Amino acid sequence: MRNRFDDQLDQLNSHLLKMGALIESSIRSATLALVKQDVSAAKQAIVADQEVDQMEREIESLCIKMILQQQPVAKDLRFISAANKMITDMERIGDQAADIADIIIYIADQPFIKEIDHLPRMSQKVIEMVRGSLDAYVNKDLALARSVIKMDDEIDELFTVVKRELIDRIHMDANAGPQAMDILLIAKYYERIGDHAENIAEWVEFALTGKHKGVFLT
Repeated sequence: MRNRFDDQLDQLNSHLLKMGALIESSIRSATLALVKQDVSAAKQAIVADQEVDQMEREIESLCIKMILQQQPVAKDLRFISAANKMITDMERIGDQAADIADIIIYIADQPFIKEIDHLPRMSQKVIEMVRGSLDAYVNKDLALARSVIKMDDEIDELFTVVKRELIDRIHMDANAGPQAMDILLIAKYYERIGDHAENIAEWVEFALTGKHKGVFLT
């Protein structure tokens, strides 16, 4: 019985990593679309989001089956419950990458009103957070999970910089306002992706320690 459960845990880890790779791909496609103003890459991010949605359903089904069939003990149950929570944040990351892509399709034929160098940096940071949080889960690495949680502060700081620069740009030229709002919204989506990656890492911490925002389990 335990061997079968361990096999299912391995399957769960494999599915989570596959879903993680999909959302990384979606973020990368959206960022490439942004930098190159490439509608084709933007559409790839949207298609990837549909695959992410399907993966969420498959993993959710596996988690339910493991709970019903195996009746796991407390520690194992935490890992399954954490995975079930993590995929919700992962699915929302896919949604937000697709939202970025939607905006890019809308503004693809417009010259940028300013340099967008901070946005690719935000993208790279959130990808690192997503990858780190999933690696922490699979490898049961509490230190890595906590380092991912701290990384969200960097995303927040970059968002603040982008917002300040866009406000300054609007003060210089009111006509820049509409695109400035689009770029700000893109930055906000990256910031939200960082929040969701932080949530994933917090669920990893819960799986490993039984502690999550005031909830204490053993």
